[in-house]
Amino acid sequence: MILVKNYLKKVDLKIEVLSGLTVALALVPEAVAFSFVAGVEPLVGLYAAFLVCLITSAFGGRPGMISGATGALAVVMVSLVSAHGVEYLFCAVILMGIFQVIFGWLRLGKFIRLVPEPVIYGFVNGLAIVIFLAQFGQFKTPAADGSLEWISGNVLLIMLGLIALTMFIIYFLPKLTKSFPSSLAAILCVSALAIFFDLPTKSVGDIASIKGGFPLFSIPEIPFSFETLKIILPYSLILAGIGLIESLLTLTLVDELTETRGSSNKECVAQGAANIVTGFFGGMGGCAMIGQSIINVSSGARSRLSGLSAAIFLLTFILFASSLIEQIPVAALVGVMFMVCIGTFEWTSFNILNKIPKSDAFVLLLVTVTTVFFDLALAVIAGVIASALVFAWESAVRIRARKYVDNEGVKHYEMWGPLFFASTALFQEKFDPINDPNVVIIDFKESRILDHSGIEAVQKLTDRYSKVKKKLRLRHLSADCRKLLDKAGNIIEVDIIEDPHYKVMTDELA
Repeated sequence: MILVKNYLKKVDLKIEVLSGLTVALALVPEAVAFSFVAGVEPLVGLYAAFLVCLITSAFGGRPGMISGATGALAVVMVSLVSAHGVEYLFCAVILMGIFQVIFGWLRLGKFIRLVPEPVIYGFVNGLAIVIFLAQFGQFKTPAADGSLEWISGNVLLIMLGLIALTMFIIYFLPKLTKSFPSSLAAILCVSALAIFFDLPTKSVGDIASIKGGFPLFSIPEIPFSFETLKIILPYSLILAGIGLIESLLTLTLVDELTETRGSSNKECVAQGAANIVTGFFGGMGGCAMIGQSIINVSSGARSRLSGLSAAIFLLTFILFASSLIEQIPVAALVGVMFMVCIGTFEWTSFNILNKIPKSDAFVLLLVTVTTVFFDLALAVIAGVIASALVFAWESAVRIRARKYVDNEGVKHYEMWGPLFFASTALFQEKFDPINDPNVVIIDFKESRILDHSGIEAVQKLTDRYSKVKKKLRLRHLSADCRKLLDKAGNIIEVDIIEDPHYKVMTDELA
């Protein structure tokens, strides 16, 4: 009890709870929409949103970050559900969670540091565009033939007006007071206006009913066999990868927004545990949600309490308040998400495109476009690979050789720069075995052999000098380079000169 009291003293209880309520309201249409994308019932998405949000908020490595059912996972799930049914999805989500827990236990979350800044900028911009484009689905309504058609006339004007009013309140209310979350104030005001005047606009209830019971534990009703494993394993691996990438990048973004640091490995374990539990309780699984996370931290929430509140409010909506929540106009939630898009997009990227290296600008645009037209995981992987190739090329062209012949007729090559797979061709071009003297020394004082390709490059150079009966010697090899050569065994045979002991030149010698 004392610990609880001390904790409550450190947080703004009102802000945390109200932020959680705002997030819960925003989670409802998202979870329903992603359920339709995955081809499952709305409650499957809502249960996932509740359980994943609850567990990651309680045990995750990033207080204030919100997780739930996401579109990035839903687009992968739909083919599994359509081909084999929802029970296979539940089993795949459980296996997905196991992979994520293992990833966290192995402390591999630190590899998120390998994601360059241009990739993060592209990820954020692409996701903002995806969230923005996803809202246009709310401007459609079922036609008589069962297809969807764009709304028009007064219905369209009313919806646009409510969206504009929502965005107006969210933008200007913080300038007057920050004691109440502006997103929640906007939702309440616009809902009251629409209900009081009985405006003809689409509500949450027009999308689907959110009424349901408490999620119940059940083991997926599928045959536990090797054939089943072959079916779900590819999906589980892909889902685990996408979920971790989106979660860890969202964690990085929230770290920057709050100027604090979360634990990536702890978040991986929490995400995995949440998905394991979700699979056993009839949910579609999930991961971190950048839109809802930004809503949360923008409302002033900084602790686990906001996420826990969001999960509890969401369950309350499902159990007791579905009739009220279903009256909320979709326009209010669309307005909130539009403001999230505006806040998420890195507008400064336009200013820096002509100031950063062209390669970084290319990576930023590549990730943005790939995120919009394909998916997040592919975009991030493509961005990291492109950045790595650019780095490898730029490092390769930096290898240099200073050449001179000493008084004893020995030619010295003083190398500078890393010797690895990308620089081996340029390394070979620096030497002239035919015209060099009988003894050649390569000085690695300012260089390093980084990989097996570098060892092979030295071996090939040794062969070139051996063919013309000349001797090649290495000097100033670092300890790690010597270790590489020792591991190579008989691959390379050259004389290694021990580092000389230099003395200060005296006046007499001078």
